[in-house]
Amino acid sequence: MPWTLAPRRHRVAAAIAAAALAACTSVPLPPERPAPVEDARPAHPPAPPDAGVERPRSRWIPADWGELPGWNEDRVAEVWPALRASCGRPARGWAEVCARAMLEPPADDGAAREWLARWLQPWRVESPDGQTEGLATGYFEPLVEAQRQPRGAFRVPLHGLPTPGAMPKPGWTRQQLDTLPAARAALRGREIAWVADPLDALLLQVQGSGRLALTEPDGSRRLVRLAFAGHNEQPYKSVGRWLVERGEMTLDTASWPAIRAWARRNPQRVQEMLWANPRVVFFREEPLPDPSVGPRGAQGVPLVPGRSIAVDAGSIPYGTPVWLDTTEPLSATPLRRLVVAQDTGSAIVGAVRADYFWGWGEEAEAQAGRMKQPLRLWVLWPRGLRPQ
Repeated sequence: MPWTLAPRRHRVAAAIAAAALAACTSVPLPPERPAPVEDARPAHPPAPPDAGVERPRSRWIPADWGELPGWNEDRVAEVWPALRASCGRPARGWAEVCARAMLEPPADDGAAREWLARWLQPWRVESPDGQTEGLATGYFEPLVEAQRQPRGAFRVPLHGLPTPGAMPKPGWTRQQLDTLPAARAALRGREIAWVADPLDALLLQVQGSGRLALTEPDGSRRLVRLAFAGHNEQPYKSVGRWLVERGEMTLDTASWPAIRAWARRNPQRVQEMLWANPRVVFFREEPLPDPSVGPRGAQGVPLVPGRSIAVDAGSIPYGTPVWLDTTEPLSATPLRRLVVAQDTGSAIVGAVRADYFWGWGEEAEAQAGRMKQPLRLWVLWPRGLRPQ
């Protein structure tokens, strides 16, 4: 999530991925379509000759496979776990394709390309006024050291939802929750854990979820996940933009590493910066039995590093495969790959807009914090099904 913009999606209720996938297998398979496999290559029949489809925030234009830059270079078989997970909550008209995605897993990238071209049709996504270039940003799942009880440097609390009725509507601002006795009382006893750095707490709130390397009172350690539970109904204000407006950095240089560096240089102003964002996010603790499973996005399925994106749902429905044409952060290295729209966020607004999920760990944090790249994208939609 870019630090000059607004925060990550707010996670939906829990869903078990295996059960979601099993739902796909309950869809009866219709007779095989007549299109031969050899036609399912980039030189197969062209898109239907119409003027495209208008969606609430975008326009889709039928395209040919040859328009997708780098289509033959991506390891497209890697998208199958994300695609099959989304099939647990398929969009209208996707039942047949989802059933086949479950029962016909590709053996390699070539077979995956043939399968996709056989059953899906590319559409170029553009804005209602015809703009084809937009913005790609990145997000990740933070990993933060935490203590179950406040001790030593670990004095910054992470809270669960306040007791119902304990806060006004909208709720108290971040500054009020730090300073007003009545506001502080509303969160007393709702502490999940404590972290040492207030910027780590802000990072978890902006990303909307995270992992805690948690030390229990008896000294034992375990890894848990913090999932989004709600917020105080105050508007989000970017601390990155706050710094830009005060001349501390520019829009081009604003990033999470730059914000941390500024905080180290200006410890006496950190509280002022934090109070510039009135929104506070509340969490719930979840077990993390399998660290290889990502957090759930707005579609309700686990995100897959490098194969899941957040989108504006008014432009692209959840569960839709999307071809990205962008570059990696701070370089001209092409980032062209097939991903699945599985998430959203309050900053992810517009037709050609994607937030790329990098995963977790230090490299994911570095890449996500610096990603603000030009973007073009195409969606893949079931053949013969006109998008709604």
